[in-house]
Amino acid sequence: MSEQPNPIQIQKFLGGVGYPAGRDDLVATARDSGADERVLDALRALPEKQYQKPTEVSDALSDS
Repeated sequence: MSEQPNPIQIQKFLGGVGYPAGRDDLVATARDSGADERVLDALRALPEKQYQKPTEVSDALSDS
């Protein structure tokens, strides 16, 4: 499997998301922003919960 994208790269695709946001919201926003499958797969692998801010998403991505 290829290396996971950098959380900063992923955040570029999440600019329009309204927080708090669930995993499905993050995936949908990234997809609508033109994210590739590596980014979408990384977001799909996140725990299902409500993320309160972008740094929470970045932290979860770093932990996965």
